[in-house]
Amino acid sequence: MKVFAPRALRFAALAVTAVGLLGAAPEEKRQTPSGYDVPRYVILKFGKVNARAGPGDDHRLLWVYRTKGLPLQVVAETAEWRRVCDPEGGVAWVHKRTIDGRRAVINTRRTPQPLYRHPKSGAEPGAFLNVRAMAALDRCEKGWCKVKADGASGWVREGALWGTSEALQCR
Repeated sequence: MKVFAPRALRFAALAVTAVGLLGAAPEEKRQTPSGYDVPRYVILKFGKVNARAGPGDDHRLLWVYRTKGLPLQVVAETAEWRRVCDPEGGVAWVHKRTIDGRRAVINTRRTPQPLYRHPKSGAEPGAFLNVRAMAALDRCEKGWCKVKADGASGWVREGALWGTSEALQCR
């Protein structure tokens, strides 16, 4: 059984300093029973969410997510269930009551990622997002995304963190 609960998430997400990802080309979004586009990003509402092989409690339990606020990408849905892709590439079904429409990102890279003071090339980093750390996504514009975590905020290039690319992350 897969358990997604990185130890790094229990500690501070940022190291504040003084100083491609998976995915295909952007695809056309399609309407769904909820009225929201797919694909789209959401977060987990709870610290324990069952991930199932199909849309219903009668389907096999694949694993349990154990990270409240974990960003997921909704790739399909029924009236009550959402098929989601997680940052590790896992695909499963979760009940709609277990997710929230807010956006978050996670650093899936092997090194801390700089959060720049301004959304432009050559800008100075104001903080770093640690490996496996999550941050709230404020907004994206012109290829840059503003994120916030642990009282710090900054800009990252779109696609630098999992949850900022509009491309489908899993199939």
